This record gives sequence, C-alpha cells and structure tokens, in this order.
Amino acid sequence: MENIIEIKDVTFRYQSEEETSTSVNVLEHINLNIKKGEFVAVLGHNGSGKSTLAKLCNAILTPTSGVVKSYGYDTADEDKLFDIRRKIGMVFQNPDNQLVATVVEEDVAFGLENIGVPTDKMRVRVDEALKAVDMYEYRGHAPHKLSGGQKQRVAIAGIIAMKPECIVLDEPTAMLDPRGREEVINTVRMLNRDFGITIVLITHYMEEAAQADRIIVIDGGQVLLDGKPEDVFSKVTLLKSVGLDVPQVTELMFILHEQGLDTDTHIISEDMAAEALLKLLK
Repeated sequence: MENIIEIKDVTFRYQSEEETSTSVNVLEHINLNIKKGEFVAVLGHNGSGKSTLAKLCNAILTPTSGVVKSYGYDTADEDKLFDIRRKIGMVFQNPDNQLVATVVEEDVAFGLENIGVPTDKMRVRVDEALKAVDMYEYRGHAPHKLSGGQKQRVAIAGIIAMKPECIVLDEPTAMLDPRGREEVINTVRMLNRDFGITIVLITHYMEEAAQADRIIVIDGGQVLLDGKPEDVFSKVTLLKSVGLDVPQVTELMFILHEQGLDTDTHIISEDMAAEALLKLLK
C-alpha cells in the first residue's frame, strides 16, 4: 500500500513570545508513514505530543524542522493547503466547536457551500453523508438538541460530505458518555471498512485503540511503540511505566501470566480471553 502521509525527521516546538534555552520540543525527530486504507490509533498521555502530531497531518501546524508530506504535498507549502485539506478531514474533541448551523443538514452542507458545490450535487452528498453515519432521520433537527454522540456523528458527516480520503480524529470521544463513544467508534470503523477511508484516531481509551489495525505510542515527543494492537499491548510493563494502561482483558492475562499460568499476553478481546480462561479451567 502507498504512503499517504509521510513524516520525515520532524521536530515541532510551539513558538512563545520569548524563546528561552529551556524551551522543550513537543515532538523530536519523528519518522512515521501512514498507508492508504489503514486504521491507525495514536496513544500517549497528556502532553506527549499526540494531538500535535494529528494537526501536522493536514497542515493545521507545520514542522519546526523536518518535512511532512500529505498525499505528496509538502504541508509547509501554503499554496497546497486547499489540496491537502480536501484529501484529509479533521474531527476535533468537542463537536459543539464544529457545528455552525441551526439545522443538521445545513451544518453538513456548510463546507460544500464554501467550495462551491452545485446545489443538486450538494443535496445528494449531504444525504449520503448523513445516511453513512446513521443520522439521516435527524436531518431537520436542531444540532443543539442532539446527544453528544449524535453531534459528533453530524460533525463527521460534515467531513464525509467533502469526500476526503483520510480522516484524522483528535480524541473525538473524550467528552462523550459510553454510549456516545460506542456510536462514534462504530461509525469510524464502518467508514474504514466499507468506504476504505484512512483513519488516524487520537485517543486515550485503550479499548478504542484495540480496534485499530495499528497502534502508535508517543511518549516525550518520540515514537515509543509502533505495531499491531496485540503486540503493542503485550508490552504491559513498558506502557505502565509511561503512564498508559492496557485493555482490561490484556491486564488480566498479564497478571495470570505473572502468577505462573500459561496465558497469552497478546490477547486484547473479551472473546479471546474467555476462550483462554476456559482452556485453563479444563
């Protein structure tokens, strides 16, 4: 698969009014590639640099040094911003900050109006986007009357209507209750599975990350781990040493393994854990 986002020796530092010798790089000499069609979860504790990494992908931020290329475009090239952001959509933590209209379907149409999509085509794309996130029946509702999960799905529909090839989601479930989180993650998985949209999900929920194809762990501005969920989460001691957790079933398998039982610490799903426990009991 081709690389659609290439991060090459990237360092990033937020500019302050007075640069001092004690200023710290948020990211330092990062090298990463995101492939077309991947579902990538990015983990890290607060201040690790994971949200900064997300914003570098579609040129909300540009590197202090190094190069970020999105779909072959250098994100530092201001003339290519429109091209990059048509390819890569961004969904933020608080859906209220992305909803701008008083009616759901008008909100989804907002971005299309800005890029001059004809009305007839706009109607089709808005309807398709709302159906994709299972919010079509709410098209005439007021966004402020929706639940948190519904609001976030409307925000995602607004991005889908723009027909991006990649969506970066910066902790989209952080402000939601468990039901809302499940609604959003199911939507994200469906977009990746059924539409082939590349997903980059910034999250601090281990169970969400476990559903990805690949997990990248950021710590201290650098890549600590990068691999399949079962391989990353098997590093229980390392993850806990940097303030991160693992799925509950993985921790259970780890504890049993530490007690001398023959358990696989690569287990990340409840079904796999149940099967392993049944074998132990037999």
